[in-house]
Amino acid sequence: MSDAAAATVLVYSSRPEVRAAVRTAVGRRPASDVGPVTYVECATGQDVVDTVDGGGIDLCILDAEAQPTGGMALSRQLTAEVADRPALCVLIARQPDRWLAHWSLADATLPFPIDPLTAPAVVADLLRERVGRPAGLR
Repeated sequence: MSDAAAATVLVYSSRPEVRAAVRTAVGRRPASDVGPVTYVECATGQDVVDTVDGGGIDLCILDAEAQPTGGMALSRQLTAEVADRPALCVLIARQPDRWLAHWSLADATLPFPIDPLTAPAVVADLLRERVGRPAGLR
């Protein structure tokens, strides 16, 4: 077993089944060289902002289709307002929406429905970049 640092992943969606699908697809350890993942779930945009403001989040996976606040708007808001923001990944239902995800300043996108083969690799890449950096460089 690797001595990789544990990571905290925030999963945001107004729909509990979407949050469950993300947790299931990514799993507790998305790659052998990435530490174990602990999940924090948020059902509202304000919960996301409050949780990120509290610190300790390494990655946010944000549902672009969430209501009333979509994940792309939250991604853009977190980028503008949080100096040491976590890595951001947006779930998109339509591939043509990738340009909107780019506008949102997200670090990555995942298609929804979530692919259990792709999702762990994307999450592991984001966590390697985020958790591997010293705190002063995040």
